[in-house]
Amino acid sequence: MTLSPIKMLADRTLKDVDAIAQTLEKELADVVEFLPSDSNKASLAIAIGGDGTLIKHSRELAEQGIPLVGVNSGRLGFLARFDADSLIEHRHAVFIDSPKILKAMLLEIQVDNQTPITVTNEAMIAAGAPFRILKLGLSIDGVPAPTLHGDGVIVATPTGSTAHNASVGGPIVDPSSNAFILAPIAAHSLAIRPIVLDGKAKITIEILQANEGTSLVIDGQVQCIMRAGMKMSVQQSKHTLSIVRNPARSYWNTLVDKLHWAAHPELQEKPPLND
Repeated sequence: MTLSPIKMLADRTLKDVDAIAQTLEKELADVVEFLPSDSNKASLAIAIGGDGTLIKHSRELAEQGIPLVGVNSGRLGFLARFDADSLIEHRHAVFIDSPKILKAMLLEIQVDNQTPITVTNEAMIAAGAPFRILKLGLSIDGVPAPTLHGDGVIVATPTGSTAHNASVGGPIVDPSSNAFILAPIAAHSLAIRPIVLDGKAKITIEILQANEGTSLVIDGQVQCIMRAGMKMSVQQSKHTLSIVRNPARSYWNTLVDKLHWAAHPELQEKPPLND
């Protein structure tokens, strides 16, 4: 039997992650050959952790063209399609020549003439201290769009539509879609709404008015301070992230189980009462 060459991406200093890694190394030994974590010859990569860990690895894997097998060890784990037990159970459907793959669109962000950055979930321009209103000039495919007054803006991929975008009232978008979302944060106008753009669209956001602490945050990490006069361009990345699907669960199952999609308020988990 030919074993699938894979690499394991896991922070073994974390006790729970190391325990999962050891379990997988033992239980998957009949179907995989483990390569060094820096190998670019793997057919798949298993990444263990929460969404932050998977996002950290996703950019490099997308550039290498290596599909991601996400194994959740965190609280929500939206990017992770498996836990250890389900991956072991479905190993004969995953570690094959052509497993079921989701091709997830990524974005490319460039600030002025700086090096472009690949975005997995979202890029956010956040007001920052002292938290005065931002003034942002927008253009779509070179056509001026309305000026945005508010606390910032989020540009999200379909994969990231369930993250901060959803928290500010943006739409949830099928992760297989070729589209992305522009969602204002606390816009000072009821007429400014989130919009879904075609994946081939190019947008530019110019900082017309900023605070001392106004920042660009990419996938949860502060990238740089944004000053008045700076411009951020957004377009589809030439890379896509291949995510191995769980054959027993769909994206819609995940929405129901992890975000309680359409659940009646009385049926959602209630926090414990204080004594």
